[in-house]
Amino acid sequence: MNFPGMPPGAGGRPGTDVSGADSMSAEDRQQQMMIKGMQAMMESCPAKTVMAGGMGFALGGAFGLFMSSMNYDTPLSPQGQQISSLPMREQLRRGFKDMGTRSYSSAKNFALVGAIFSGTECCIEGYRAKNDLTNGIAAGCITGGALGARAGPQAAAVGCAGFAAFSAAIDYYMRMPSE
Repeated sequence: MNFPGMPPGAGGRPGTDVSGADSMSAEDRQQQMMIKGMQAMMESCPAKTVMAGGMGFALGGAFGLFMSSMNYDTPLSPQGQQISSLPMREQLRRGFKDMGTRSYSSAKNFALVGAIFSGTECCIEGYRAKNDLTNGIAAGCITGGALGARAGPQAAAVGCAGFAAFSAAIDYYMRMPSE
């Protein structure tokens, strides 16, 4: 935007001085190019999918570790009596092995859900050229249907409805205006 009396090209553009000349150093230009490149990468569907999968893997691993640590056998159960009769070192080894197995399993599942949902939502958003509640609901339905498809059509339909409803609730809450 140029105001009367200003030289052409000096309309408040970042990196220009009053005469309109470029006043950014080479380091600043390089930094601006890197920022633009990172923003472009963050807007691409493959990058969003990989990031959601990676974050899902990390969160699922932590969740699985926590949940497996809460699942302990009491000495009163038959399995607990069998484990409690073992030496302490063997009890710890089996416990840590079980925790690692369960943690890895949860991590894979969370990564899969995150990657499918994020990639689907990004593709739908790109196709529709809109960012609204419908994208999340459709992505939730596709994700739930895809995850339930191995168990049959009824499980796919229930998964579709469940994921779509959950996605709608979360999206609606996240889009509420803050007060």
